[in-house]
Amino acid sequence: MDANELAAQQLYKLQGELKNKKVLVVDRHPDARNAMRMMLSTIGITSVQGVGSATEVLRLVKSSSYDIILSDYQLEDGRDGQQLLEELRYKRLISLSTLFMVVTGERAYKNVVSVAELAPDDYLIKPFTGEQLQQRLARALYKKFVFHQAYRNVERSRYEDAVTACDDIIQQYPQYQHDARHLQADLLNSLGRFVEAEAAYRQMLEQKDLAWARMGVAVAVHGQGRVDEAVTQLEALVQDFPEYLAAFDFLARLREEKGDSTGAQQALQAAAAISPNNTMRQRAVGDMAVRNNDLEAAERAYNTVLSRARGSSLRSIDDYANLSRVMLEKGNVAGAKLVAQDLRRDWRGDKQGELASLVIDSLVQTKEGAPDKAARSIAAAMELHKVLVAEGKMEEKRPLSQKVAVDLAHACMANGKEADAQSLLRQVAAENNEDRGVLAHIQGVFEKTGNAEAGKALLEDVSREIIQINNQGVLAARSGDFDGSVQLLIEAAERVPNLQFLVNAAKSIYTLMDQKGWQPELAERAHRYLEKARSRSPDDPRVISGRDMYQRVARKYGVQVDTDS
Repeated sequence: MDANELAAQQLYKLQGELKNKKVLVVDRHPDARNAMRMMLSTIGITSVQGVGSATEVLRLVKSSSYDIILSDYQLEDGRDGQQLLEELRYKRLISLSTLFMVVTGERAYKNVVSVAELAPDDYLIKPFTGEQLQQRLARALYKKFVFHQAYRNVERSRYEDAVTACDDIIQQYPQYQHDARHLQADLLNSLGRFVEAEAAYRQMLEQKDLAWARMGVAVAVHGQGRVDEAVTQLEALVQDFPEYLAAFDFLARLREEKGDSTGAQQALQAAAAISPNNTMRQRAVGDMAVRNNDLEAAERAYNTVLSRARGSSLRSIDDYANLSRVMLEKGNVAGAKLVAQDLRRDWRGDKQGELASLVIDSLVQTKEGAPDKAARSIAAAMELHKVLVAEGKMEEKRPLSQKVAVDLAHACMANGKEADAQSLLRQVAAENNEDRGVLAHIQGVFEKTGNAEAGKALLEDVSREIIQINNQGVLAARSGDFDGSVQLLIEAAERVPNLQFLVNAAKSIYTLMDQKGWQPELAERAHRYLEKARSRSPDDPRVISGRDMYQRVARKYGVQVDTDS
């Protein structure tokens, strides 16, 4: 039996198995949900749940898993199915094996497919029959079946195994070799195997000019240190494929890396003009506009973020702090007060929300010339900050907002608490030494309080200290002193839990265990470090390679590890 006959046989089997699938239907109109439920029942699917909003979807997927999600394109409050998928994938609320289809009219399809930033598994174009629905579902599920092992390995952080699984797909299912080569090349970039990734993408480009392959080349070239070449590649890409918005984001990042913050803002705004509903990009526009002192653009972007993210899992306390900070710089004290009120209402009972509102209060009171009130707000904020820091060390809670910590330092500095401000800023700078946005925010505080040179000196001192600490651990490892390296890098990660130190400490532990055997307590510590690093930058190749190393060493000693975290 050849590959085509096997595929037809499996497709037929999947059509018969549809009745066992659990489906979630998302549509703001009850009648439409009922109609879809009836159509699904005609093809044997009876386990169907219907909801009317993205908020309900987010609540449900946290407690239940679904095989298929059918979402209308147009959702409530101007949101759409594309944004829902983005949120579900970004927050890892659904697995790669979950089938997500967008249901839309033909006219809307033509409009949305060109700017689809995170493509669904398929689009269902209205109107359609039960038979057409059955065929499309079975076909899409068949592809999920083909890629099951690759997806499973990715979700278990077995990236090297996922690369191998793609080779198996290319050999066994030639009709999907294009998709398999795409996934494989993306995985090579994720693993930091940039030379191999570049070769893979260029081979695909020899057959067809593909936006995603050109993007992959730019990522691989940048990973090899050829930044100017990557920028040139991306500038050509956004000209030829202006609908491929991820290229604008990466171009902005590289322009920022080269010190061109104005060009970075222009790239982000160009993408935001094409697809204005992307919450994370609007947030990035606001951040970059602040760095360029473009307060009008920053206020527009942050207002958009707040209106889009409210009620969403993408919402953040930082959004309120960002908007209030811009309003205060523009002299809109009344507006900043309203933002603080909204923050208290929307984050009632949340300690971080209370901290942020106290910081805003203090900055507002300083602007209004009420130093006594400002001092009381700062004192309360500092006490709450100590509580949150202590809780963060004892429990695995969401990270303390770095932006709010910098704003707290600003409030301290503006009210004569120089030592408290310096201590806060030094810690934030150390923990975010690779984040240009956070470092620029810190420098901005010094500039606004008339201490620009002091800010430069602090950041340079922190950078030197980090390099020195890191080098000690790395040199110990290179000399073969793995025990000494582990001890030094653990001390570094505990003292300064930035991404670099967290990953280095974890990898040093795995290297030691690879040499001397599995040690449960050390393994747990390394896993905790990697999860902290992952929460900050899940797609960083260093994090991905660290998690892959975790899996490899565990398998070597026959240890079952938590593959879902």
